[in-house]
Parts: sequence; structure tokens; C-alpha cells
Amino acid sequence: MTDATLHETTYEASMGDYFALLKPRVMSLVVFTALVGLLVAPVPVHPFIGFVGILCIAVGAGASGALNMWWDADIDAKMKRTAKRPIPDGRVQPGEALAIGVALAGFSVILLALATNLVAAGLLAFTIFFYAVVYSMWLKRSTPQNIVIGGAAGAFPPMVGWAVATGGIGIESVLMFALIFMWTPPHFWALALFVKTDYGDAGVPMLTETHGRRVTRNHVLIYTVLLVPVALGLAFTSIGGPVYLVTAIVMNAWFLKGAYDIWTRNDADAEADKYAVEIRVFKVSLYYLFAHFGALLADAALRGAGV
Repeated sequence: MTDATLHETTYEASMGDYFALLKPRVMSLVVFTALVGLLVAPVPVHPFIGFVGILCIAVGAGASGALNMWWDADIDAKMKRTAKRPIPDGRVQPGEALAIGVALAGFSVILLALATNLVAAGLLAFTIFFYAVVYSMWLKRSTPQNIVIGGAAGAFPPMVGWAVATGGIGIESVLMFALIFMWTPPHFWALALFVKTDYGDAGVPMLTETHGRRVTRNHVLIYTVLLVPVALGLAFTSIGGPVYLVTAIVMNAWFLKGAYDIWTRNDADAEADKYAVEIRVFKVSLYYLFAHFGALLADAALRGAGV
């Protein structure tokens, strides 16, 4: 990471600037999937312990975001989508972001170990390390498979939530991990297709830049097809149920149709409609994940009510 391309003018940072370092949008998804992992687990958790567990996971996610922004400040400054983040915009100094990230990471892992168990704390520590070091420092700038392998970092939260409740790992938590892991590539590649110049300007070897948009479209369809059996498989575990099964069928058909639409397009079509299809599929991918985990929560509520 270098400061050479960062905004030269500095400002007095506000609380909002420091909060932005934590990537609150990403944090909201992390918290939601971790909460579902905790609530659908077969072991009841005291509300206070559950609250502390989710708080630690949220803080750990924020630490990962701050460390990622510290390391990526130079390339963030080159991309339109990220140029206004606190560090490249000069509102927060890189050293501040590093200190915040390290402090929050240590706090979240230690508190989770003390409040719950070592398995959950170990998984959280590995998640932070994987996102900050394996993905941000290594994979992101070295391979077009960055988002495939790096997607594991975003897939761990439901496993951490499950471990908070059970103290271990089960097939259900592994499948929740697999659902997010397989969803991540088509989700991000749909985004990459319509912000295609950003990654090239920053020198990030996104698949769209290294292999072209035709190959990327092929990969979106392939990974979406592979995602479907993983998503449907969760319906037949102890945490699945009728609400989840119906939701999975509908959402996977919708997402698969979107991936097919992307696959059948060419660059001329995409340029003509300003990548409207790619933008639509990216938005569908957001609904997709929330719908699946929301359905798991609904089935858990039905089981709790004896329905």
C-alpha cells in the first residue's frame, strides 16, 4: 500500500468518516447472516450472550473493512466507485485506519473468546485474517480468481454465529458457508461487468480485465448453475423447511434467468442499454442472499412455534 496517489488535502475526520472505514453496508450483511446462523442453530443461546456474540462479529467485520481500506487506499483513489472513501479523499489518515483495524480486530476476537467459546473466536480471527491478508494483500492484486477464493471471507459469518451457539461446526453451517461462497463470484462479476473500467484503471486483475467480458459472462452462468444445488440442498437439512424450499426455488430460478440473460448478451447490446441487464442481475443477487437467509429464519420461527 502506498500513499502516493492519495488526496493531498487533509481534513479533521468526523465520527461518520471513521464509521465509513468499517464498511457498514458489508457489515449489515455480515451481521444478518451471522445472526441467522446463531438463531437457527439447535442449541439455545442466552439473549445477552447472543448479543455479545453478534456484536463481536460486527466489530470484527468492521476491523476487516478498516484494514482493507488502509491497504487498498492507493487503488481506491483510482476508481470512481471508491475515490470518495475516507482515506483516498483525505478525511482519514492511513495510519489511523490501520490502528483502528488492528485494535478492533483484537478486541472482537478476545471478547468473543471470553464471552462464548474458542471455536467461534478462532473462526472470527481466521475470517479477519483471510479478508485482510489473504484476500486484500495477496489475492486481490495477483489473480483473476481473487473474488472466487476471497469470497470465503464473506462466507464465514454464519459459521461463526453457529459456533457461538453450538461451540462447533455442523453440516448446516458448512452449507450456509457454501451458499455465500458460491453466490459471491456471480454477484461481483455482474458488478464488474458494468464498472469495467474502474478495475482496469486501478490495475486490479478482475476477470473482466484479464480474460474479457465474454469469459466473465460465461463464468457468471457457470457459477450460478453450480450455486443452485447448494442452495436447494439446505432445504433438506435440519434447518430447512417449506418456506426455505419455496424461496430457494423461486430465487434460484430468478437468479438463473438473470445469469442466462447476461450470458446471451454481447458488448454492443450492453453498451446500448447502459448495462441495464447486468445492473438488474446485480440487484437480484442482493435480494437472493437476504431472501435465503430470511427464509431459514422463518422456518426456525415456525419450528419454535410448533408449526
